[in-house]
This record gives sequence, structure tokens and C-alpha cells, in this order.
Amino acid sequence: MKIKILYEDKDILAIDKPSGISVHPDGRSKEKTITDWVLKNYPKLKGIGEPVTFNNQEIDRPGIVHRLDKETSGVLLLVKNQKTYEFLKEQFSAPAFGLKTKSGLADKKNRINKTYVAIVNGWVKDDHRIINKPIGRSPSDFRRRLAGRGARGELREAVTEYKVLRRFKDKNNKFTYLEIRPKTGRTHQIRVHMKFINHPVVCDSLYNPNKPFPEGLKRLGLHAKSIEFKNLKGKIMKVESPLPKEFEKVVE
Repeated sequence: MKIKILYEDKDILAIDKPSGISVHPDGRSKEKTITDWVLKNYPKLKGIGEPVTFNNQEIDRPGIVHRLDKETSGVLLLVKNQKTYEFLKEQFSAPAFGLKTKSGLADKKNRINKTYVAIVNGWVKDDHRIINKPIGRSPSDFRRRLAGRGARGELREAVTEYKVLRRFKDKNNKFTYLEIRPKTGRTHQIRVHMKFINHPVVCDSLYNPNKPFPEGLKRLGLHAKSIEFKNLKGKIMKVESPLPKEFEKVVE
């Protein structure tokens, strides 16, 4: 497994996660994951962070402080010690800049800021919009999440901001290229919110099966372009991932 390192220091490692590789095992599949790569190349990270439970199995997540969906590519942060893990975990869980809190509006410097790019079906009407719609579980499929009518279980606050970068056609099918900034970190948040506004991400087998997609793109049209965080010295850091070649061919 070849993984590109985007940034590294004594506390933090940022890698360019490819599409099609899971961050950690799910307890069922035997496919290699980012966790396998970490344990092979950075064995000292074993035990750092917190394990997760899948299918009644406790799974180690060595140095992994957040995750990307299997089919999503882009920047993934890892940490090299428990102190940094706790420090970044606090930033990931903090309210996003501009969201209302009990003490006022959240400070930009107190939360991880992530930027994605996405290709979605249809021409998105508004050049800029903030989607503020809680997310719950789908009543029909345990793998899916749902925003709006019919959502089940605990409805968790979810806020997603987007702006249109380009509208285009491919074989008479309409698509929109978006820059997206999630203000919260819910499971499948971007995919669910784009589905909610009737512009689902292309090549999404879970939320958008059997819909048109641009020629040459055979993977989920979602890429984690950049991540901005504060390191232990208080310095704001920004790590960027190059646009995948298959995206370049479609949108540039």
C-alpha cells in the first residue's frame, strides 16, 4: 500500500488517503486499511488514541484522531503521542466558527476547519448556502443517515456550508463542482446534506445509486482538500491534498 505523506513533525502525521481504502477495520472485511499501514510503518503508534467497537470487536486505531469514509480521498490527520491526541480531539469536538454557543459565537481558532470539494448531480441553484439540518438514522437501512422527514433516533445538529465553483454538462447531464466546509462532524454529513437538497454526490452507491456521473469518474465525487488546526505550540497549521487526477480531468 503506497501512502503519500503530506506533513510530518514529532507530534503529527498528515497523509493523503486514497479513495477505496477504509481508515480502520470494521470487524468483517479482511481488506487492508490505513490502520494496517500505520502499524507497519509507525509501530510505535500502537495504543495511542482510543479503540472503537465494531461487530462486538474492539479495534485499535493507532494515532487516528478522525476518519474519512472509505470512498473519500484526501487529508487524514494522525498523532504520534497521547498528549497530541487529546489536544486535537478537543479541537475536533469544539463548536465550529460562527455557530452559536452558550457563550456566544464560536471562535475560528478553537476548532478544526476542513474544506472538501465535491461533484454533485444537477446544477445547484444557490451560489452559496448554509444547510442547517439535524441528522438522524434512516428507518430503512442501518448503514445510512438521514436529514429531514423520517429521520429516526437521536437527531444531532449538523451544519454544512458550500459555494459553487463551477456548473457544467457532460453528455447532456448537469453537474456542479462545489467547495464544502462542514461546521460539524456527523457521519456521512456532506453526503446526507447534499442528498437532502436533491443534489447528491456522484458515484455514491449508498445515497445516489444508478444516477449519471461524469465520464472518467468511477469513484465517489468527494475529496478532503485541506485541514486547518492548531498545533501544541499554538500555531495555526494548514495541510492540503492535491486534487486527484480523476477530478482534474472532469472539472479543469
